[in-house]
Amino acid sequence: MAKNKPYGDNARVGAVKNRTQVHNPKTGLWVKRDTETGRFMDVKTSSDKPFKGVTKEK
Repeated sequence: MAKNKPYGDNARVGAVKNRTQVHNPKTGLWVKRDTETGRFMDVKTSSDKPFKGVTKEK
């Protein structure tokens, strides 16, 4: 059976709260948004892959 150890290693379990991400088709980059205010927070320019652990918008 799988075990989620070691405990206390500061590893996140589940998605980051109050954040979503959306793919910008014009630039091809992923953009992170704050769900409370709707403001854009960050753009991932280092790779074409989405942010880890952040929920994707439809």
